[in-house]
Amino acid sequence: MLNSIERGLVDLERRLPGLISRPRDAGYATAVGIWAKQVDIKPQVVVHCKSAADIQAAIRFAGEHAMPLSVRGGGHDWAGRALCDGVVIDLGGLRGVAVDADRRVATIGGGARAGDVTAVTDALGLAVVAGSASSVGMAGLTLGGGYGALIGRFGLALDNLIGAEIVLADGRIVSADPTGHADLFWALRGGGGNFGVVTSMRHRAHAMPSVHSGMLVYPFSEAVSVLARCVEIELAAPEALTVQHVLLADPDGTPMTIIVPTWCGDPDEGEARLAPFLRLGTLLAGQIERQSYGTLLSMFDAHIPNGLQVVMDSCWLPAFDGSGIEAAVGAMTNAVSPGCAIITHGFRGAASRIPEDATAFGLRRDHTLVEMLAMFPDRSVATDRILHQNWTRSTREAFRSALPGGYPNFLGRGDFERASRSYGNNLGKLQDIKRRYDPENVFHSTIPLPRMV
Repeated sequence: MLNSIERGLVDLERRLPGLISRPRDAGYATAVGIWAKQVDIKPQVVVHCKSAADIQAAIRFAGEHAMPLSVRGGGHDWAGRALCDGVVIDLGGLRGVAVDADRRVATIGGGARAGDVTAVTDALGLAVVAGSASSVGMAGLTLGGGYGALIGRFGLALDNLIGAEIVLADGRIVSADPTGHADLFWALRGGGGNFGVVTSMRHRAHAMPSVHSGMLVYPFSEAVSVLARCVEIELAAPEALTVQHVLLADPDGTPMTIIVPTWCGDPDEGEARLAPFLRLGTLLAGQIERQSYGTLLSMFDAHIPNGLQVVMDSCWLPAFDGSGIEAAVGAMTNAVSPGCAIITHGFRGAASRIPEDATAFGLRRDHTLVEMLAMFPDRSVATDRILHQNWTRSTREAFRSALPGGYPNFLGRGDFERASRSYGNNLGKLQDIKRRYDPENVFHSTIPLPRMV
């Protein structure tokens, strides 16, 4: 005799033919495969949603059987929160992108990746603010923040969100924007997927036919001086110029210093604005080129392959100054494997001018986000994960000037204390909105948001 869950699954398969993946199915491994390999999570069912109605059915099924629920958009969260042991709502069937070029508005499906967007916008000479990689899901990126090369000129990705359609825990479909469900719209911009399933978003599209950028490689032995000179140039640069600093190992395991400057202002100024970055030290490889925004976003894709185990930590620094540079270089000197990397993301200009209470995102001052990333093969050796976790944690602790909290999109499962501090004065309002829109905490497999008691 079938138990109630099995009977429910059979009924769900009947109502959503071809949209269900279960452990017994041949395609199950692909269905649960995400960027960061998960070795201890086995969903009972993945629902490959193609419509809001499919999402409603998945939410209803999970509720009726008291099963955990998670949402997979781009599947690029290092902590694997796209998966759970119960029901996974897969938004891979909602990757459509439509652009109204006259109004400069892009409508983006809840499962679309940044590369799906640039595939449409590049040809129109437009850009939607994204992150640093083309494979990252736009919804997860946007709902948590969205640092990227355009931040100084246009702000975070969430600062460019102008509306969203969302399926709530009770099955209702609502549109959130400044005029309807404005409180929910406020919370979506920084509170992550804690409130429902975003089926589509509307983003501003900016006129930007190209950018100037390049991946410039310098010796690790010159890291301190190269980074110091780079930061000095940045401090005097216009807001249309942003820079990523990256310390990672080449395929042979040799550490490198990588500088990625990007100019998103007047194309005629790009070459001159970025020329100083070619003279920071002994340039080993790389050049500055005029390129599409999509090309820029694909620059790091080869360095973040799917299927590895991943651990990550992060912190916010008031500035990436001498002590921060020394801490970063020291950490890479003591890296425990070639899969360790340190990556910075700047926050300035337009992003800093937005009032702290305008969105749920809690830190509206110039700062640098430091990402400590460790990727390693799955060899079923528990000590590997512990070794890399210790490295990321000790690296974060080495940045002694770090601000409270951390970037919510990079926090781990259950890191409620740091999340609380990340939202600052916005935390109480965010918790209250969570209580009103998702009182049973159905959507808890997401950014760790401390619940109001």
